[in-house]
Amino acid sequence: MAKINVARQPIFTHEGAIAKHISAEQQLRRSVMACLLWEDEFYESGQSIAARIAELVPKVEAQNVAKMAIEARVAMKLRHAPLWLAREMARHAPHKQAVAETLACVIQRADELSEFLAMYWKDGKQPLSAQVKKGLAAAFGKFDEYQLAKYNRDNAITLRDVLFLCHAKPKDAAQDALWKRLIDGELTVPDTWEVALSAQDGVSKKEKWERLLKEGRLGAMALLRNLRNMKQEQVDNALVVRALRAIKAEKVLPFRFIAAARYAPQWEQYLEDAMFKCLAAQEKASGKTVLLIDVSGSMDAQISARSEMTRMDAACGLAVLAREIYPQVEIFTFSNQTTQVPARRGFALRDAVVNSQPHSGTYLGKAIQDVEHAVKQYDRLIVLTDEQSHDRVAEPKGRSYLINVASNKNGVGYGAWTHIDGWSESVITYIQELERFDSS
Repeated sequence: MAKINVARQPIFTHEGAIAKHISAEQQLRRSVMACLLWEDEFYESGQSIAARIAELVPKVEAQNVAKMAIEARVAMKLRHAPLWLAREMARHAPHKQAVAETLACVIQRADELSEFLAMYWKDGKQPLSAQVKKGLAAAFGKFDEYQLAKYNRDNAITLRDVLFLCHAKPKDAAQDALWKRLIDGELTVPDTWEVALSAQDGVSKKEKWERLLKEGRLGAMALLRNLRNMKQEQVDNALVVRALRAIKAEKVLPFRFIAAARYAPQWEQYLEDAMFKCLAAQEKASGKTVLLIDVSGSMDAQISARSEMTRMDAACGLAVLAREIYPQVEIFTFSNQTTQVPARRGFALRDAVVNSQPHSGTYLGKAIQDVEHAVKQYDRLIVLTDEQSHDRVAEPKGRSYLINVASNKNGVGYGAWTHIDGWSESVITYIQELERFDSS
């Protein structure tokens, strides 16, 4: 009997361009690496993205799902998507044996112990599997009294509940005593900014913020995230400036500074100085680079309901980082048109990108043709986008990277593209390591 070849049906992006057929593992990666679980994106609901992740997990080899969960937590700094991967692994026989080790790696904050259990019981309570108990027990043992007390909240599922359920065994007498204090509600209350601000002691929030600033009690992330609150409380400007000048921001990504500057513009200069201090140690790369940045309307969508940060902020943050790594660079934006912007630095680059043209459609195919016509020779092309094009995207010429900053189902940047999902600094580091390997 003759064999009949059946052509695969075409698939499309949300904007109508023909998308690439990819493997289940690639589909899972693009759904996870920029995913803030349960948060709606411009084109898809958080529920549909979470459901797609659950559907894909059993279609991908267990060891690859486990590696992906760990990468999402460690490299991409995502908290909930890795827990969701571990939860779905626990549902399927071939994947169950990797659950304990995965959980022990991806749980890096004490509150993630109870957050995982909330996910595990999302569809109704059920006994914990042996692998889940083993993973939770291993993770529980990582936390000291400060970490346990900081996240020992009166939620529906408490750390005390987790400890009883996973039957963790203390490694020594000191840990045994610590866990007894947790059970008895006698942990030493940590002197954190959250505790100080929530205390009902008659002291105004302005005074509390100023005390915390004087004592240097705010880490880099706490300082950046609370600038708006300090602004509202009219905290002493000199104290805020001093804290920003002293910030230890080596591991803070540019998009954090961009987001902070949006709601605290009076401190923008100090935020930019801190950002450049953070970027100063970045290794420079040789050769000519073209940055092509998506400024379509979907990029203006907030990344979560509780955040003012947008996909545009994420792309601009990566552009600011890339600009410091690739000094010889030409920068373009695309929406309905393709526009070249000055190769500025820092917040000036953000402004040039955001204000370069109206934020409307997504014509990535046309933009790549325009760039190749305008820049005759370059060593690498880096596209920052949510990958939802209106028009057909042809295979690129030369070394080309597409960084996808969203979790949409279908995309165009495969084939000859080096496709990268996510928006942490790891995506730029990956490009550097890949080129270093290729040249060795």
